[in-house]
Amino acid sequence: MEPTKPKLPSEAIALYNLFIHGEISRRAFMDGLQRFAIGGLTAAALIEALMPNYALGQQVSKTDDRIKASYETVPSPQGNGSIKGYLVRPVSADTRSATAAKLPGIIVVHENRGLNPHIEDIARRLALANFMAFAPDGLTSLGGFPGDDYKGGQLFGKVDGRKMTEDFVAAAMWLKSRADCSGKIGATGFCYGGGMSNTLAVRLGADIAAAAPFYGGPPAKDDVLKIKAAILVHHGELDTRLAATWPAYDTALKAANVPHEGYIYAGAVHGFNCDATPERYNKAAADQAWQRTIDWFNKYVRV
Repeated sequence: MEPTKPKLPSEAIALYNLFIHGEISRRAFMDGLQRFAIGGLTAAALIEALMPNYALGQQVSKTDDRIKASYETVPSPQGNGSIKGYLVRPVSADTRSATAAKLPGIIVVHENRGLNPHIEDIARRLALANFMAFAPDGLTSLGGFPGDDYKGGQLFGKVDGRKMTEDFVAAAMWLKSRADCSGKIGATGFCYGGGMSNTLAVRLGADIAAAAPFYGGPPAKDDVLKIKAAILVHHGELDTRLAATWPAYDTALKAANVPHEGYIYAGAVHGFNCDATPERYNKAAADQAWQRTIDWFNKYVRV
């Protein structure tokens, strides 16, 4: 029988969120964790528990024979010149007629540290739900995700934010125009990627059918009038700063006659969907949010 994993203090998880979003330094993070190194729980053990474990969180192997994946580079003349991303389709699509082989496309946008293995796994999960998914790497212009979330976060702050937005717009329009795409696309993303999903809904207007942002910042009130996509919003109850933005966004979406729903998941923190960070992961909330997302895309992105 495995020993029971010690429950980490919520303050330690909050400290991790500050660290991984670049609001405190690595040293401040480690020094802060020392306060919680009690009862046999060392600072090293705390760090190990809080940092991502991508192997643990993987649900679909990169070698799964049900998917076909490749890395593609998309021109982005208004952005950083180009953006590379991970494209995944279900193998089953290739056995269908030419019309049936065309799949709706979903753009998957990472958090503020680049295209890490967890986001690639999200793309594979979408492929198994019979979508074609494209997960671009906003760090392409600096060599791509460096293999470490902390280093990825440091690089992220060095990329021109306006140009990175243009890179994601270019990636979305490239996916939409592919011959093997049905021509209907959606977007989902997490934290930064949630905010970018909202931004894509604003920027693309009628060119995008749906967006499902996870704990992302909302667009400016005046920009909501530009949204034509159906919006599904997910927030964790304990992610109070972002959860507090939902009522005003809800009101603005109603005023703009945008089809939308929003959910605040009880007991869930920021990052609750990420099973690669088990101390933040909330399985009940994640499972419910994921099923709602798949249902949303099936309703609004399928032809």
